[in-house]
Amino acid sequence: MGRLKQLRIFNGVLKDKASLIKTTLSTKRQTSFIRRAILRATTHSSSSPPSSNRIDAVIASGNGSRPRACACIQAIMDRLHGTRDTFVALKCLYTIHNIITKDSFILKDQLSIFPTLGGRNFLNLSEFHDDSDPESWELSAWIRWYATVLEQNLTVSRVLGYHLSSSDSKKNHKDKEEKIFALLSSDLLIEIDALVGFVQEISNVPNSLHLQRNNLVYEIVRLVSEDYRLIQREISLRVVELDERMTSLSVDQLTLFMSALKKFEDCKERLSLLFVNRKKNDGLWHLIGETKMKIETMMNKKAEEMALVRIMKRDETREWSRQPFRFTSDGSWLGLDRVSLTVSTVR
Repeated sequence: MGRLKQLRIFNGVLKDKASLIKTTLSTKRQTSFIRRAILRATTHSSSSPPSSNRIDAVIASGNGSRPRACACIQAIMDRLHGTRDTFVALKCLYTIHNIITKDSFILKDQLSIFPTLGGRNFLNLSEFHDDSDPESWELSAWIRWYATVLEQNLTVSRVLGYHLSSSDSKKNHKDKEEKIFALLSSDLLIEIDALVGFVQEISNVPNSLHLQRNNLVYEIVRLVSEDYRLIQREISLRVVELDERMTSLSVDQLTLFMSALKKFEDCKERLSLLFVNRKKNDGLWHLIGETKMKIETMMNKKAEEMALVRIMKRDETREWSRQPFRFTSDGSWLGLDRVSLTVSTVR
């Protein structure tokens, strides 16, 4: 480790201690213990992830009431936006991810409504850069990626109407199937598009995959892989339901369906690199491939039907044009052309 990096870490440790002393002496007792818990979970001194005890302490500090939850989320955001240190930023994001994953509804709800102006980039880290050393520069890309993944997690939860990572979402499989069954096909397509968008953000992982040797980055990828596993299940349920409705889908809906599945398949290679040592869901990819073939067959069938209808309409128009009807310029009917009729008297 270089001397400059050691000095930087030492300086960070001093900052942490000064911040802890400041919160201890603060007259705002209601929020000072929240900030202490967050400072202890997001230290400069280590590249290891915060312990489960530290994370639990942060969550406990924000539970109990909406004002406490609001103060907790605000303190995490202040810590996140007030640092230019990669490890502090990653630990803040890791803490946020644990809040999303664990069953603390009041904190998750507060996190969901935190951005007062809305927008997809509410964590505001799209321009984060730490150029203090080469590793920090590479880790900056991971921070930007991780922030986008967490933002997309919350966005998808709003689209689905429930938190993707909640234990209720994981357990009530039957209830979820019934909810999906009751949705309009257009709504299912919107949900699939949002879920695939989440997968696309995950697959946009930085090229420096070797940094997974870092304990904190490794743990972050593990949590993201759990999210991806849940996304796979959500996508599978909706693909199966839309497959059963295939004949009732319009050409436009079939086109949207095919587009979403192609986007999902385009992520496969990148995902396999990110989750190289984790269990693969070959069954889902097989389902996607089969469904794409069915969509293509159905689109061809509907195209043939539409072509046949056009031919029939054209022939019908020609037939009407040959009828001996006469109209004036203003559209009044003059009657039929006179046609001589010969009546036979022979019996």
